[in-house]
Amino acid sequence: MGPPGSGKTLLARATAGEAKVPFFHISGSEFVEMFVGVGAGRVRDAFTTAKKAAPSILFIDEIDAIGRERGSGIGGGHDEREQTLNQILVEMDGFDRDTNVIVIAATNRPDILDSALLRPGRFDRRVILDLPDIKEREEILKIHSRGKTFSSSVNLREIAERTPGFSGADLSNLTNEAAILAARRSKKAVEQSDLLDSIEKVILGPERKSKILTEKEKEITAYHEAGHALISTLLPGAAKVRKVSIITRGRAAGYTMRTPSEERYMKTRSEFLDDLCALLGGYVAEELKFGEMSTGAANDLKEASSIARSLVVKYGMSKKMGPVAFGQVDDLMLYGKDYFFEKNYSEATAAKIDEEIMETIKLCYLKTKKLMKENNEKLKKVAEELIKKETLEKEDFEKLI
Repeated sequence: MGPPGSGKTLLARATAGEAKVPFFHISGSEFVEMFVGVGAGRVRDAFTTAKKAAPSILFIDEIDAIGRERGSGIGGGHDEREQTLNQILVEMDGFDRDTNVIVIAATNRPDILDSALLRPGRFDRRVILDLPDIKEREEILKIHSRGKTFSSSVNLREIAERTPGFSGADLSNLTNEAAILAARRSKKAVEQSDLLDSIEKVILGPERKSKILTEKEKEITAYHEAGHALISTLLPGAAKVRKVSIITRGRAAGYTMRTPSEERYMKTRSEFLDDLCALLGGYVAEELKFGEMSTGAANDLKEASSIARSLVVKYGMSKKMGPVAFGQVDDLMLYGKDYFFEKNYSEATAAKIDEEIMETIKLCYLKTKKLMKENNEKLKKVAEELIKKETLEKEDFEKLI
């Protein structure tokens, strides 16, 4: 189990190569049919084939297509998916104890699987595939660079540093995009610049050369992105700036690429608050320079509000509300366990939570405003340079401030 693109099916393919026994592969969706009983019949056929070739391995990909929690009330007891799941449960642990078939399954939604499927004797050994860390990303990039002509100047470690949160599939896509980009630029080999440009293409989409900003919009975007970058640099807990650009990509008029200096698996309250300040940097920069805000800060405010809410209701980091997690997921589920969210607190507590969220954002806003006023000259310098050059790499940006 693991997030999409983390290599679950690749791992099964590797197992097939190493197993030295017959290996059968089927997808969960192949069992599901409109007519009741067809799926259960296909399960019987798959297991019969595997048993005939025993000892063997049967791999079921995307098992959540049939293995979802039962008892949701949809379709009643004769729901086709439920009958298919029941047949799998019987096949995996029925009266016949001498079967030498190992069943492997993959899913990116382990939270919605039926508990009977996960009990001891069935899928009780769980292998968790996380997204790769910095060292793993570098090794994955080395694999995907095989067969492609890379320049000797390429530094895959730097690419790994700039791609936190990328899955194996994303990294594969990244090297392919870089190769295409190098071919478009009539190069004989993929260079570092092609890989760096491809990171933005994978995250945000291609450059939109047809979308030309007016001079006013360009100035607003430059100050907005300069605000993000400046606050990120001034606060120790915020992710560090790798690149600032006002070139339109996807739906973004400009962007500030920020990545942590090292791989982190935990976050403290002060680091969350510093990230909040960095998100509000664009909003505050616009307000100080132009006396009003544009719609460019909409996504930043949405993300900032989400972080502030998580601090209060999820992580128990609010001094006022104390170490309590508010709200819980109901056991009743329809299309996934996160469908029903039970508000297990009173209206009075809800009002206090809202107050605390607003107070958290307000404190970060005031802190950001104070820092921005103290460093107004630096903000102006970065924004003017952005208007001139459109893109600032980490080194150029650091020289400026």
